[in-house]
Amino acid sequence: MNDFVWLVRREFWENKAIWIIPACIGALLLVAALFGRIEVPMLSAAEHQSTTAGVLLLVAVGVVFWVPMGIYSSWYLLDCLYADRKDRSVLFWKSLPISDRATVLCKLFVGVIAVPAVYFLVADLSALLVAGAVSVRERAVFGDVLWRPELWLQQQVIWLYLIATSALWYLPVAGWLMLVSAWAKRAVILQAVLPPLAIILAERLFLGTHAFGGLLRDRLFGGGYVSLHHPIHWSLSQAGPAGTTPGVWNLPDPQGFLLSPQVWIGALVGAVFIAGAVQLRMRRADT
Repeated sequence: MNDFVWLVRREFWENKAIWIIPACIGALLLVAALFGRIEVPMLSAAEHQSTTAGVLLLVAVGVVFWVPMGIYSSWYLLDCLYADRKDRSVLFWKSLPISDRATVLCKLFVGVIAVPAVYFLVADLSALLVAGAVSVRERAVFGDVLWRPELWLQQQVIWLYLIATSALWYLPVAGWLMLVSAWAKRAVILQAVLPPLAIILAERLFLGTHAFGGLLRDRLFGGGYVSLHHPIHWSLSQAGPAGTTPGVWNLPDPQGFLLSPQVWIGALVGAVFIAGAVQLRMRRADT
């Protein structure tokens, strides 16, 4: 356990962008909230419209952080094993009593759990600061609606749930990126992208179908549809008295997610890719 903790610390020491990027995004949001122009004429009538504004603020802040988080996590996983071989630091780490399996699993943990957790913490703090700034500047419009405890608690539930489900859903993608990172001698991005593109083109040319392309599209962009209830069905089931805004407590669908064959087939494929990355890490120290 101590070895694993130190390996995680090492990743944070060597990859300061893990916390610098979300910190910069949060700072920009705060500056925009403090000095930017705020126009909310549609919210000046009913109180429930202001409550909706509070929910939208949390969602907007979450999306602003979630997109760069996905991009950075992908880049980190694609570069983590390749960079060790490129700068020859892999030779130093191999000289220590730390297994290659532990190293690969640590990098996987950082890419799919630790990085999203850091973005979550910074997004949470940024949402609080932005809400405070907007409430002070536009108190006549918003009042105290942005400080309702249930809004913040809902944000925590959704973020933590999405981090857990996304880690499992995107395991085959993470495994593939790490496999390429352990294999490639150069041009890691091309070697990660070209094989799937070649399969898509070959299937289209020789079979006239696009099953692999559809499967890849669903894997890259379908995590939310599998782990969450359909937004329309959820909003209808949560409809309450006039002037209220539905909560998000029933939006997660853990039962449907865990019972989905797509989840576990993808996890098995991801485990195979990760095992391959471990074997390559054990056998290769060259660039």
